[in-house]
Amino acid sequence: TKNYQHELELVVAIGTAATNLSPERARDVVYGYAVGLDMTRRDLQNAMREIKRPWDIGKSFAEAAPIGPVYPVTQVGHPSNGRIALDVNGEPRQRGDLADMIWDVPHVLHFLSQYYELLPGDLVFTGTPSGVAAVVAGDQLVGRIEGLGSLSIRIVAPR
Repeated sequence: TKNYQHELELVVAIGTAATNLSPERARDVVYGYAVGLDMTRRDLQNAMREIKRPWDIGKSFAEAAPIGPVYPVTQVGHPSNGRIALDVNGEPRQRGDLADMIWDVPHVLHFLSQYYELLPGDLVFTGTPSGVAAVVAGDQLVGRIEGLGSLSIRIVAPR
């Protein structure tokens, strides 16, 4: 890829199998939450979009979705507000608040459960604040979500 981009996201870890969830019941199936990076090969994703093909090549690849520790709901509750921030090489890149999510966690899980069976161990990435941009080999990324700690990775050259 010539355009490797970061997307810092709240990650939901599913603890109970479910389908056809109502938004009101969606939180019942959540085991916990984590900080995650949805790494994207944006040039490949856009190329697939242009020819109306699935985006998998831009979103699904080795090391595409690192996450930090999963914190159980019993420890952290269900975060619906709090700072979400990413720094690249110590410089602010993404800044936001979970309260500003376009779709909150119950609605994300409700929607997905209409089309997929959610299973224990599934990880659901929930969307990213503005500030998405390219990174290159050697860049240090540190993502944080209030109450969920941080995730730190270094970008390495492709193998």
